[in-house]
Amino acid sequence: MARYSADALRKFAQTLLTKAGLAEDRAAVVADVLVEGDLLGHTTHGLAQLAAYLGEIEKGSMRASGEPTVLNDRPASLLWDGLRLPGPWLTMRAADIAIERARTYGTATVVIRRSHHIACLAAYLLRAAEQGFVLLVASSDANSASVAPFGGTRAVFTPDPLAIGFPTAGDPVLVDISASVTTNGMSARLYKAKQRFAHPWLLDAEGNATDDPAALYTDPPGTILPVGGLEAGHKGYGLALLVEALTGGLAGFGRADPKQGWGATVFVQALDPDAFGGRDAFVRQAEFIAQQCRDNPPRPGVDAVRLPGERAMAMRREQLAHGVQLHESILPALGPVAQRLGVTLPAAA
Repeated sequence: MARYSADALRKFAQTLLTKAGLAEDRAAVVADVLVEGDLLGHTTHGLAQLAAYLGEIEKGSMRASGEPTVLNDRPASLLWDGLRLPGPWLTMRAADIAIERARTYGTATVVIRRSHHIACLAAYLLRAAEQGFVLLVASSDANSASVAPFGGTRAVFTPDPLAIGFPTAGDPVLVDISASVTTNGMSARLYKAKQRFAHPWLLDAEGNATDDPAALYTDPPGTILPVGGLEAGHKGYGLALLVEALTGGLAGFGRADPKQGWGATVFVQALDPDAFGGRDAFVRQAEFIAQQCRDNPPRPGVDAVRLPGERAMAMRREQLAHGVQLHESILPALGPVAQRLGVTLPAAA
């Protein structure tokens, strides 16, 4: 598989976004978040999203300019109307503001209604953890639904991702999960490739478990199972309700309102350990637990117990050094729009 310089991919994405109408500084943030997703191995939520983003900008469904509207502002909390501005730019800005306010108040939360799609949640965690902060990010999309509540057969939720990053003595822990067993992005990728999941992670329209992503494209459509599947899906159901409360609930805007197109409602919270037991004490506790996990005897068939984010950080270092391996579907999808905008596809490293 061909490899591409991460810097070349960032420049390529930034150039496309700028030619589509984004200011250079905003295009740079969006490009960085997308490439970071691929560096960390989240290949459905990195540059795989770029062609769709460009299409949304061209249609006017993703606003290329403007500032979010402040709807509520207190010292440790902030609510924005994102006005459908680029999600990665809004979310990274929200994370930076939350971190800065948490330095003073110990914690700070930014909630964004009417953001556009925010790509890979893990991409926002590293910057906070490197500064010694805990960062939580959650997202829902009231425009669509593909996940049924536990025991049901009709979709109510999106996969409703939730991420948390925090420092240890070494690499940070990066947890990026969703309330569903799999994502819309992976389902769409397998459906287009006429492939199946390794396990029955979906329900067809009648409520029967299936491994075929085509079940999501029938009329009526099937659904993605919540985390825990048929046996313990109440756990994912509970997570989905939590994410909906943190996003649409706190934003005061969500599934109870008219649909406005592909987008996101976003929750970003930063915590400063120095406002609690202290940063050194936090790292001591985090590292103790991390080491207990690493030293845990693996069950048969498992080489070693890994921490969330461990593989992603190793992959990130390897790909920064030797080039990013893009999924085979990404550049062909970008070829036509790159040609139309007069941008040359990146050369293999």
